[in-house]
Amino acid sequence: MTTIAIIGAGPGLGAAVARRFGREGFDVALVSRSPERAGALAADLGGEGITARGFAADVRDPEALAAALDAATATLGPVEVLQYSPVPQRDFMRPVLETTAADLTGPIEFSVYGPVAAVRQVLPGMRELGRGTVLFVNGGTAVVPHPDRAGTSIAFAAESAYGQLLHDTLTGEGIHVAQLVIPGAITPGHPRKDPATLADTLWTMHRDRHGFRHFADDLDAA
Repeated sequence: MTTIAIIGAGPGLGAAVARRFGREGFDVALVSRSPERAGALAADLGGEGITARGFAADVRDPEALAAALDAATATLGPVEVLQYSPVPQRDFMRPVLETTAADLTGPIEFSVYGPVAAVRQVLPGMRELGRGTVLFVNGGTAVVPHPDRAGTSIAFAAESAYGQLLHDTLTGEGIHVAQLVIPGAITPGHPRKDPATLADTLWTMHRDRHGFRHFADDLDAA
């Protein structure tokens, strides 16, 4: 079996996806800004019989992110599935009239430069395998911009455009690109937005390979 690399792996959705794909036989590369957090999660997964390793990188540093994915490939094997799902920083979410050009640097690095660096790093391996899946996970502002969250609204829209372009361009190569939009917060116990439920949704998107954009819940339920 090959590897799933989870960018922005944490104790919520990242851990749930790691367990879901790990049950299917995938090795798991956990990429996080915190090496301690990634290492602890990898140890927990190892105790459950899942092969997992932690790798440290800030998604706003394209070279560090590429290096982490290169190390993951060297350690675990080719990345067949890439999930890009880091949680945006709070200071990205300023009201639109208070947002300056400088305020958009962080969100664009986070939601555009990061995904581009990650995809470009794993794409050659997917092509060599002859298959692959790229999963983008975004909040509802990717679809409906919010005036009080200008940074993420603008950057998620750009990330969505990049994902759609990849979907349209790579489908003929056996590489599926899809986006899961999660309106509102990931909520334990919620019938559609519990981390384990979302992990099942992402597994189904990888397995069934239908369409680009999927919604975890209704937009007006956020």
